[in-house]
Amino acid sequence: MSTWANINTQEANSPMMEQLIFFHDHTIMILIMITTTVMYIMLTMMNNSMINRLLLEEQMVEFIWTSLPAVILMFIALPSLHLLYLIDEINNPMLTVKAIGHQWYWSYEYSDFNNLEFDSYMKPLNNNKEFRLLEVDNRMILPMNTQIRILVSAADVLHSWTIPSLGIKIDATPGRINQGSFKINRPGIMFGQCSEICGVNHSFMPIMIESVPIKNFINWLNK
Repeated sequence: MSTWANINTQEANSPMMEQLIFFHDHTIMILIMITTTVMYIMLTMMNNSMINRLLLEEQMVEFIWTSLPAVILMFIALPSLHLLYLIDEINNPMLTVKAIGHQWYWSYEYSDFNNLEFDSYMKPLNNNKEFRLLEVDNRMILPMNTQIRILVSAADVLHSWTIPSLGIKIDATPGRINQGSFKINRPGIMFGQCSEICGVNHSFMPIMIESVPIKNFINWLNK
């Protein structure tokens, strides 16, 4: 998870988040190259005393500064479109979970199992071993290395179900079901928060996922 000293993205815990981080680094590298080049040209122009008073037009220069940005944009657009279609692709999910946003808590329904649903409220800070504003009373237990489909909706106002380390963010809209999918790489605990202003207690409805091996998940189901 992200800490106070971390200014980068969170460590990826899903294949999709890994690809998003790669695309982020790829785009930042291009932006740094553009910024460096523009600054170099500006400095050399300011330090150059030679001028051409008779210069009216330069078609080659105009062709270069029109075509070069188009080529650079292609290097950004093609990986971006590839990622966009990968995010929307859902291939044979092994587990479906429905998350419903309320003011101000989340409720979860495991659609593949009967009578498996619960509410998840934020816990008050009782000791220093818990994460402030992130701990919940009922964690969302999910198996690792499993393709999971998440259905997101809301019961009252707009919410947003977000887990940064999984690279997933889905709007929870009343009367509408949005869906996404993810695959967790390794066991652990992941945190998220509502990312849509939904009222006075918007900051107090965290999301907490505990990723466990498939055997532990089956044992949890049988409790």
